Amino acid sequence: MSDIAYVRGDATAPLGPGAKVIAHVCNDAGGWGKGFVLALSRRWPGPEAAYRAWHRDRATSDFGLGAVRMVPVEPALWVANMIGQRGIRGAGRSAPVRYEAIDTALGRLADQVIELGAAVHMPRIGCGLAGGTWSRIEPLITERLVSRGIAVTVYDHGKAGDARRA
Repeated sequence: MSDIAYVRGDATAPLGPGAKVIAHVCNDAGGWGKGFVLALSRRWPGPEAAYRAWHRDRATSDFGLGAVRMVPVEPALWVANMIGQRGIRGAGRSAPVRYEAIDTALGRLADQVIELGAAVHMPRIGCGLAGGTWSRIEPLITERLVSRGIAVTVYDHGKAGDARRA
């Protein structure tokens, strides 16, 4: 079993051969317009459109904390919209991250990624606008993905190729 690989670069341009899934955390409020999602939307319209439709149909769909939707964006490349935060952060409000939801979503993601024979690529999910801490997220990734033999690469924004261990 390998560790998480940490690299400097753009998580929307995942490195290496083979099938890949770009995983990221979304909110349960229907908001898409800040943070990593902007980089996704600049490259592909599909993940945002799928998220908005999923949220709009939430009364009759599985949309909610812990849910995952895989959106194909290129041959052998998918974006996993994972619902892992309650609402959005506002003035005076606590961090919207929900670690239990991220844990559930990662477990669901693992099953789909194994079926695809894919590697997972991501920014530091749950640690930006969601307000989470990497020391709580990293063990969830290790338990749900790495322990099942899934290769995981985490991208820190910056010049590609400047690898570092967090």
